[in-house]
Amino acid sequence: MKSIFVGNLPWSVKDTDLSEKFSEFGNVLSARVVTDKFTGRSRGFGFVDMEDADAEKAIAGMTGFQWDGREVTVNEARPKTERREGGGRGRGDRF
Repeated sequence: MKSIFVGNLPWSVKDTDLSEKFSEFGNVLSARVVTDKFTGRSRGFGFVDMEDADAEKAIAGMTGFQWDGREVTVNEARPKTERREGGGRGRGDRF
């Protein structure tokens, strides 16, 4: 199984839209648009899980695809890396 990153999605795209579009290339195991945890609005990207061969076809077929006037970015998702909480200055940092 491969996870596909899909970026630059139109704000109106929902999980079902993503699943339907990628099912043109094979069996979609799961499709999810990432949403903001506070507002519930789309963050403009998502992930689609497919079997390896279907994922390769989908990546090739969706590269350069225009969805509601936006060219989507499609590639194999990279593993999530750990990042420091807070994103700001550390405890010992001085101004």
